[in-house]
Amino acid sequence: EFLPISSSAHLILVSNLYDLKASSLLIDISLHLGSLLAIIFFFKKDLFNLKHNQKLLKLIIIGSIPLIIFGYILHSTELIHFLRNIKIIAWTTLFFGIILYFADQRKIDQNISTNLNIRSIILIGLFQTFALIPGVSRAGITMTAARFLRFNRVDSGKISFLLSIPALAGASFLGLKDIQNETLEINLLIIVAIVLSFLFSYITVKFFLNYLNRFSLSIFVIYRLIIGSILILIVYF
Repeated sequence: EFLPISSSAHLILVSNLYDLKASSLLIDISLHLGSLLAIIFFFKKDLFNLKHNQKLLKLIIIGSIPLIIFGYILHSTELIHFLRNIKIIAWTTLFFGIILYFADQRKIDQNISTNLNIRSIILIGLFQTFALIPGVSRAGITMTAARFLRFNRVDSGKISFLLSIPALAGASFLGLKDIQNETLEINLLIIVAIVLSFLFSYITVKFFLNYLNRFSLSIFVIYRLIIGSILILIVYF
C-alpha cells in the first residue's frame, strides 16, 4: 500500500494468477485494516500531536475529500468494477511510472511544516483520485503531486502516509458495507491476512522513509516499467 507501485493492481494480478475469487472482498478488507493499523501505530505520536496542530489536521481532512467523493460515486455506481482489468493496469502502471520519474527530478524548495497549504493539499487530493484506477498507485500519485510541488522526498512520503489513513479507513468501510448482509466468519485466513499486512506495512513505512532520505524513486519507476511492459506483452501479444 505504501510503495508507489499500486497495491490494488498487485491484488488483482495475484488474484487472477491464482484464481482467488472466493472471499476476495473480505481478504481485501483484512489487508486494508492491517495497513491502516500499521500506519496509525507508526505515526501514533504524530497523530496524537495533531490536536496541537489543527492546521495539519484540517489540511489532511480537506485533502481527503476529493477521494471520498469520487470513490463513493464510482463505488455506488459500480463503475469501479470496469476499471479492474489487466489492460488498464498495464497502461496505468507504465504511464504513471513515467510521470513519477519526471516529478522526482524537480528541485526541492518546499517542506511540510511551512509550505503545505490549502492550495497544495487540494491539488494533491485531486491527484489522489486517480488512484481509484488500479495501476496508478495511491502512494505513487500523491508523491508525484507533492514532488511536482517541490516538496522533498521524505515530506512527500509523509504527506502520502497521512492521506492514506482516511483512504484506508474509507476503503475498509465501503468493503464492510458491501458484506453487511453476509455471515462474517473470522477464520485463520482473515487473522493471518491482517497480521501479515500489519507487519509488512509497518516495516515498509519504517524503511521507506529511510530510503527516501538517501535515494531517488528511480528503482520504483524501473519496476513499474518492467511490470507494465510484461503486462502489455501478455495482453496484446
